[in-house]
Amino acid sequence: MEVSWEQSVTDSINAIYLLFSAYLVFVMQLGFAMLCAGSVRAKNAMNIMLTNVVDAVVGSISYYLFGFAFAFGDGSNANPFIGTGFFALKGIPDSTYDYSYFLYQWAFAIAVAGITSGSIAERTQFSAYLVFSFFLTGFVYPIVAHWVWSSSGWLSPTSSNLLFGSGAIDFAGSGVVHLVGGVAGLWGSLIEGPRVGRFDAFGKPVPLRGHNATLVVLGTFLLWFGWFGFNPGSYDKILVAYPNTTDQGNWTGVGRTAVTTTLAGSTAGIVMLFSRRLLVGHWDALDVCNGVLGGFVAITSGCSVVEPWAAIVCGFCAAWVLIGLNILALKLQFDDPLEATQLHGGCGAWGLIFTGLFAKEEFVIEAYNSGVGVRPYGVLLGGGWGLIGSQLIEVLVIFGWVSVTMGPLFCCLHKLRILRISIEEEIAGLDISRHGGYAYVAHPEENHPRFYADYMRAQDQDGDGR
Repeated sequence: MEVSWEQSVTDSINAIYLLFSAYLVFVMQLGFAMLCAGSVRAKNAMNIMLTNVVDAVVGSISYYLFGFAFAFGDGSNANPFIGTGFFALKGIPDSTYDYSYFLYQWAFAIAVAGITSGSIAERTQFSAYLVFSFFLTGFVYPIVAHWVWSSSGWLSPTSSNLLFGSGAIDFAGSGVVHLVGGVAGLWGSLIEGPRVGRFDAFGKPVPLRGHNATLVVLGTFLLWFGWFGFNPGSYDKILVAYPNTTDQGNWTGVGRTAVTTTLAGSTAGIVMLFSRRLLVGHWDALDVCNGVLGGFVAITSGCSVVEPWAAIVCGFCAAWVLIGLNILALKLQFDDPLEATQLHGGCGAWGLIFTGLFAKEEFVIEAYNSGVGVRPYGVLLGGGWGLIGSQLIEVLVIFGWVSVTMGPLFCCLHKLRILRISIEEEIAGLDISRHGGYAYVAHPEENHPRFYADYMRAQDQDGDGR
């Protein structure tokens, strides 16, 4: 079939926009790496950097071989729950989904493993990272992506059979990406237990501060930059037709999405700034960074369907969700070095609920124009219970699915003794015990009196004292 000049231009612009957005999302891997490296102690910096690289390289192969087919495969075996299934796997996208779309979705997939890696940092064997990263990227995450983002998924807002007449709106992945990674991290952290020294004999928390605030701030700004590909880039077609006086495509929505993303993150950062000043008595840059990211995570679901003022509400509440969950985690002696479970899991769940409360009818029809004249929208704006019901269902099924897949996986790794490192290795640090040396030439702990003894214990594999 001959393609018109207008259609060719439209397709070219869409492809360029999608590829550029994919590059921005991939930059988030660098942001994750910097954030993680700065948030851990210096003796584990090399390890955490390597795990971030592994998330990308292992995830690439896993998503190519299996993940994309489960998420977006189209064929005779396709169904609302598992895509094409095990027997019609296609790593390369077909004519329905071109290479640009594949690359963009791959960038999302590898971000999920990065979230989980932060939850189990500083105490996990490297081989365990290889196993869970492959499984999470190739199977667990793609199934959720299929439910919500594939046109044949049972939760999809573009499905021909809409759940509650609405489907779940998760525009860029508060649930599909962040809640999945957060719940996986929850089970990994629970099964491994807290780091050595994180809680004293009386159960009181002992601060184990990251070694480099500069890297944390750098990572935060890189993630902020990448989020402009994560959220606005999720308009995978910015031109639905060649622009004319009546149809300008999705440009208005793209700009609004970037604004709501910025306002939510900024509001959460400001709330965290002053709340931590009141709670602990000083200004804390690291907590502000986590607050900003929590706001971004929360708005990711509804960024395209809410007004800017609603994004401020989203960020305000996201900050308090994060503060509350952090307090609860300390009381329960739950140890997540990067607060990834609380930040991505808690704020991701809040983001889905927020969308069900504040989604605007006009924007819902604009973003999900599937021929449905009347659609449910935010319940607080008079849109009925269809959307909020779908959002709650998404929260519950994601928690359940990730729990029944990643929970047993971490349990098996634990039983096989390939999940957590030994106490001696943890005290000495993963860099010296597993990776041949520290990330820094002049390591600050080398001058500590206990350093040599800890190092020798880590090298004494047979326990004979030699």
